[in-house]
Amino acid sequence: MFRKMRRVKQQLSDNECIQILQDESRGILSVLGDSDYHYGIPLNYVYNDNKIIFHAALEGHKYDSVKKHDKVSFCVLNSGEKVENEWWYTFKSVILFGRIKEIEDLNEKVQKLRLLGNKYFPSEKYTEEEINKYLDRTLVLEMDIEHMTGKVVTEK
Repeated sequence: MFRKMRRVKQQLSDNECIQILQDESRGILSVLGDSDYHYGIPLNYVYNDNKIIFHAALEGHKYDSVKKHDKVSFCVLNSGEKVENEWWYTFKSVILFGRIKEIEDLNEKVQKLRLLGNKYFPSEKYTEEEINKYLDRTLVLEMDIEHMTGKVVTEK
């Protein structure tokens, strides 16, 4: 169902892909948006147990898009390394395909928000404060990864 990578010599192992997903802070979620235009949204995320977790508002373009169509893709790049004395970078990217759903169970929603918060916030206490403050206004989305590829790219 999914295409094989054309440049297999540049392909990353699954473990390398997972490491990038764990280490990086942001990626681009692509959904099928209004009038069937593709819509890419930069988001914070957390990788957990072959799933990607996001948070969002309970209204808006992203919300409407994932309610309408659950197939999505997600792309993450590492910061790369500039090749010394040259103009180009070498970087790694991971592209995921899967299905996204809203987490509706309250306990599961809080657990997923803790994972997200603890990745970004300075302390668990701060995470709990933010969850308590915004829980009733927060959408939690979970992407089940169906296909993952990673690639090392040298821009030259």
